[in-house]
This record gives sequence, structure tokens and C-alpha cells, in this order.
Amino acid sequence: MKIAKVLNNNAVVIKDKGQEKIAIGSGIGFRKGKNDLVNPRKIEKLFVLKENEKLQHLLLRIPEDHFVLSEEIIAYAEEQLNTKLNDHIHIALTDHLTFAIEREKKGIQLKNKLLYEIKTLYKKEFDIGLWAIQHIKEKLNVNMPVDEAAFIALHIHTMKLHGGDWQETVRQTTLVRDMVHTIKDFLNIAVEEDDISYERLITHLRFSLTRTKQSKLHTMDKEMLKMIRRKYPLSYRCAAKVAKDLSSLHGINLPESELGYIALHIERLRKMRDTEEESPK
Repeated sequence: MKIAKVLNNNAVVIKDKGQEKIAIGSGIGFRKGKNDLVNPRKIEKLFVLKENEKLQHLLLRIPEDHFVLSEEIIAYAEEQLNTKLNDHIHIALTDHLTFAIEREKKGIQLKNKLLYEIKTLYKKEFDIGLWAIQHIKEKLNVNMPVDEAAFIALHIHTMKLHGGDWQETVRQTTLVRDMVHTIKDFLNIAVEEDDISYERLITHLRFSLTRTKQSKLHTMDKEMLKMIRRKYPLSYRCAAKVAKDLSSLHGINLPESELGYIALHIERLRKMRDTEEESPK
């Protein structure tokens, strides 16, 4: 295999059986030039992407160590999740990290408004994000905020085989955050993000949205629903307010049976808050 173009010390474009590919490997492009032969044993990854041209342009304009960092994070993520990520992650995450690192060096920090929801809904990915920002600190001596771990988590989640679209994931996570805000405002309570009841609530809200979109809804016995409305009137009214806001603001209609389940989670959260407030300090 011959080199068609050297992108950096660790990435070259090669011609293999008439097809253009990007070969990645430590030192694979060091002191190499066009038409030089590539040692196959140096190739760690070989990309045949529809987006080859985009990846080439990216590798030519970013610091080489940013790409190396991104590849190390991707490898760690695939190992932790035991799954292969979509090839687009090599472009999306590398590009994101470059801008994030440059912003941090300039003292510009972006707050992730979905931090707590991402931390709960995508726990494995968030843990990978935490590892990633620690890895960046060790390699580049750049201290990234925890908000960045959440941004990285979203990139990783959406690049899993069934992770979903980035925009749809952000939209759904934002909806969950807004639903939680409605509940907190309605009940006038503060909620600790590491509270197990809070985690159960937002996980259920996320699944409620997913089921509604896929028309795979919970079915609840009518008598059970009546009992919930009678026994937990405040929590049910709160769930109804959540549904009303979803419908009026986003055109999403939750069925009444789904409100019953949401009301149960709200009641659990409300009772736990009451218990904590009554307990001796």
C-alpha cells in the first residue's frame, strides 16, 4: 500500500485496491511522503468513510494531539460499553474536543443546562465523559469542567448503534428537564439530583416520552387509575400539569394511563421530601 497523502504523523491517506482509505497508527506518517510504502503492521485503524474528505480536512487543521486524545477516548468508550460506535464519532468528537479545549484555554466555559439529566439518563456515557476530562488534564494539563463530561457523554450516546440522533436526544433530554421543573414548581420542592427517587422519576419520564413517540404505552387498569387519582390527588394533578404543558408547548399528548405511572413516581418523590423535612436534624 502506498501513501497518497500525509495528514499528520499518525494519519495518512492510502490507495488500497483502487480505493482511498485513511490509515491511522502511531508514527505511520512520520518522515513519510507521497508514494512511500506503508508498513501494514503500523496500521491500527483503517477508515473507508463516506466522510473521508471531511476527516482529511479535519486532520489537516487541528492539533495532532487532539486527534490522538479523541481516538483514545473513543477506544475507552467502546471498551466500557462493549460496542462499536458509529464511524462518524471520529469526526464529531474530534471536532468537538478541539473547540472545547481551545475555549477552555481562552477561559470560556459553556454551561451544560442538561448536566443533571444527562448524568442520570446516560450514566455509563457520563462516567466515560468524566474519564475523558481527567485524561485531557493528564495529557494536556487542561482542566475541563464537569459540564464537558456531559457534552462528551451525549456524543458517545448518539454514536452508539441504537443511540439515536443528536438533536432528538438533546430535545428529549430538554423535555425531561422541563417536565422536572414543572413538577418542582408545582409542588414547590427542592430536589437533590443524586436522590434515588429523582433518578427514578426522570428515567421514567424519558421512557414515557419514548413510549409515546413509538406508540408503545403502559396500560393501566381503570380501577387502579381511579385509586391513584383518589389516593394521591396532588401528585395526579401535578402529573396532569406536566401533560398539559407537554401538549400545549410541544404537541406531545400523554395518555391518561401514563399519567398514573408518572403520578406514582411523583408521590414517591414527594413523600421522600416530606420524610426528610420531618426527620430530626
